[in-house]
Amino acid sequence: MTNDSESQLAAPLDEAAPVDGADDAEAPVAVPRSRIPDLLHAAVEAVGGVERPGQLRMAEAVADAVDHGEHLLVQAGTGTGKSLAYLVPALAHGDRVVVATATLALQRQLVERDLPRTVDALHPVLRRRPLFAMLKGRSNYLCLHRANEGTPSEEGEGLFDAVDALGGPAGKLGKEVLRLRDWADETETGDRDDMSPGVSDKAWAQLSVTSKECLGATRCAYGQECFAEKARERAKLADVVVTNHAMLAIDAIEGAPVLPEHGLLIVDEAHELVNRVTGAATAELTVGAVNRAVKRAARLANEKAVDALQAAAENYHGLMETAQPGRVEELPEYLAYAVTAIRDASRQVITSLGETRDKGLSDEDAVRKQAMASAETLHETADRLLEGSEYDVVWIERSDRYGLGTASLRVAPLSVSGLLREGLYKERSVVLTSATLKLGGDFNGVAGSVGLPKEARLPDERTAGDNPEPGLSFEEDAVPYWRGIDVGSPFSYPKQGILYVAKHLNDPGRDPERPDMLDELEELISAAGGRTLGLFSSMRGAQAAAEAMRERLDHRVLLQGEDTLGELIREFASDATTCLFGTLSLWQGVDVPGSACQLVVMDRIPFPRPDDPLMSARQKDVEQHGGNGFMAVAATHAALLMAQGAGRLVRASDDRGVVAVLDPRVETKRYGGFFRSSMPEFWYTTDRNQVRRSLAAIDASATPVRPVAKRG
Repeated sequence: MTNDSESQLAAPLDEAAPVDGADDAEAPVAVPRSRIPDLLHAAVEAVGGVERPGQLRMAEAVADAVDHGEHLLVQAGTGTGKSLAYLVPALAHGDRVVVATATLALQRQLVERDLPRTVDALHPVLRRRPLFAMLKGRSNYLCLHRANEGTPSEEGEGLFDAVDALGGPAGKLGKEVLRLRDWADETETGDRDDMSPGVSDKAWAQLSVTSKECLGATRCAYGQECFAEKARERAKLADVVVTNHAMLAIDAIEGAPVLPEHGLLIVDEAHELVNRVTGAATAELTVGAVNRAVKRAARLANEKAVDALQAAAENYHGLMETAQPGRVEELPEYLAYAVTAIRDASRQVITSLGETRDKGLSDEDAVRKQAMASAETLHETADRLLEGSEYDVVWIERSDRYGLGTASLRVAPLSVSGLLREGLYKERSVVLTSATLKLGGDFNGVAGSVGLPKEARLPDERTAGDNPEPGLSFEEDAVPYWRGIDVGSPFSYPKQGILYVAKHLNDPGRDPERPDMLDELEELISAAGGRTLGLFSSMRGAQAAAEAMRERLDHRVLLQGEDTLGELIREFASDATTCLFGTLSLWQGVDVPGSACQLVVMDRIPFPRPDDPLMSARQKDVEQHGGNGFMAVAATHAALLMAQGAGRLVRASDDRGVVAVLDPRVETKRYGGFFRSSMPEFWYTTDRNQVRRSLAAIDASATPVRPVAKRG
């Protein structure tokens, strides 16, 4: 399991408590499906929105899926109002619902805006006020034990004061820790995301714990006040639990429930689910992790066990210094020996730490838990690497994160579709929604990747007799029946946007230096008057383009990495002559309506790197089973990104602009049609002169802005 802060869990939740409305003691009662239009109308009015035909169609489809025990994929374009479209039927159904999202922004929107207003609007009909709560992994909450008692030393010397260890109260990190301690006395949630301004990862790590490091509510002196435990209790009492994909992944694939029982699961931003589940199911064995485990075990474990782990760490470090990156089909004997030594030594440390615990040294519980967590993670990862499952991919990865000259072993699932099919669909209806679920004009690709087989697909539109009886799809070995619907978008894409492919350019190679592409980019930005979001397939490409445009143009060019992403987006949105260039994190999630973003440029098709071990292994596996690996893996990966990137252009009903793809292969190659049909239905052209005229006309009609001095 990766040490991702979002994927650190509390212990499994107890069986969820029954939920009563805050206004009366009656159990929730389902509202008839016929009332969905009235309920949706009330909710839309409450949030000050506008009703959309696609929104109503989606709400009714969600209600039907729940009533008939089916699963549903819904593509809902930007502006549809999909949050209300699933919240209204979910609340009307009366059973507990879990909503899993990929981004913090959507989680906040749901909890701070959509849910409070929807609950108020539906209260007269529901005759109760459904409760809602947010639930995250444990390391997202400040640990009161660490804040008050200290942090376990990396050197195995007990607890220490984090402020002193981080340079004292005058140092930057020390100041952040002091601010965290003051905040601990003020905050009601202890949620890191509620702290503004925030603190660095290093400072936060001093006062937070993973689930394995946690002492547990009954053993911790602060268990009754614990922020993470309070969040868990709120979730057990809530009608709607908002969480993230990482928590959902653990709940689905670990076999130990961390989410309360629920009758409906809604996965928003579902295009991200496979990546998030893959991340949660990926583990790595790094030199740094082994060395930390040695230091943490040094104080409490017996000397023989610590010496064995130290020797294993030194041997592994030596091998990783010269290891070459790439996929490992089978661990070579020398590497298998080194990993075996780590596994066996970590097992000795775990046993020794357990014996120490039995002696009742309660004052050392925090130090022991941290040491135990490190040793258990090492043992689990090493054991998985040695197992050599045909369903896993193992590779060596070299990164500066692991220290100069060293590499690490990583292991990830070859596919997560089987994991999701087994863990996600058997106990409740699941609704998966996003603006981009149809790739190449079809749902089957995305559905298959999340564990819904195409042979279980039902007709898009419901007719009498075309579905199994209610509830049958939840039998242990039943097929997960599903439907896929596209409710469209309220925007008129052909009238609001142009999709332009620069057919006259040379095909891009591996070298980011593309003089003809840079010339084209310069002319497009000039015609648009700035207002450009540049989406690049690599950071090298973004940097080269930013440097060139800064020399050639008077427009300010912001570059990802030169400031926080949030600040860059704010600057981009505030000055319509500014350009913003970046890579993968800009392809999705950027929401800048209006004149600040009227040109979205993609430098090339964002295929995965040919040497990406996991992607290449997945592609090879598809081919071995008789499929088209390139289309199923590489092209699907790229099409999803391009669809998301193109979605950055039109964010409101009066937005106008151009999506320019500076890769002629979208027009000249046979697979080009797959990419074009995956993007919004903009008016399509390869006419460079037409596009320049259109951009100039859009620029002329835009709101005047202040001039920007040239930056050399």
